[in-house]
Amino acid sequence: MGSNPLRQQVASMRQSLFDEEILAKQFMQMEQLEDVDNPNFAEEVMTLYLRDSTKLIATVEQALEKPPYDVNKLDKSLHQLKGSSASVGANKVWIETNQMRESLKAGDLERTKAQLQLIKLAHETLRGKVEPYFHLLRQVGPPEIAQRPK
Repeated sequence: MGSNPLRQQVASMRQSLFDEEILAKQFMQMEQLEDVDNPNFAEEVMTLYLRDSTKLIATVEQALEKPPYDVNKLDKSLHQLKGSSASVGANKVWIETNQMRESLKAGDLERTKAQLQLIKLAHETLRGKVEPYFHLLRQVGPPEIAQRPK
């Protein structure tokens, strides 16, 4: 009974992630894979994504530090970031990564570099929103007790 306001806060936080288009439906699909044996599946996958995508973004940033730029290496890293972002439902990161790939393919180096900053911002926004969400979710308890909103 005392945790009901907490449940409402979890539901509100979760909804805002979708309303702000930070997350997409793939995230809901990950949540559906949670069960008694793996109640934190979505959090674990998102944590791995955040770790690995941080490394990919750093690789892209390093590749853009000084010419000559290895366009193939950049595109490979961006393709990997795009795929992993799509898999976990990191919608804004996915969108910005697509746009950066388009800029790179068009040969627009300035736009490509500017797009990297937007990817970094989208990534940090994602991290800044999902980490508190998962923290609060752990306080509420496992799904069978917390009855997380769908």
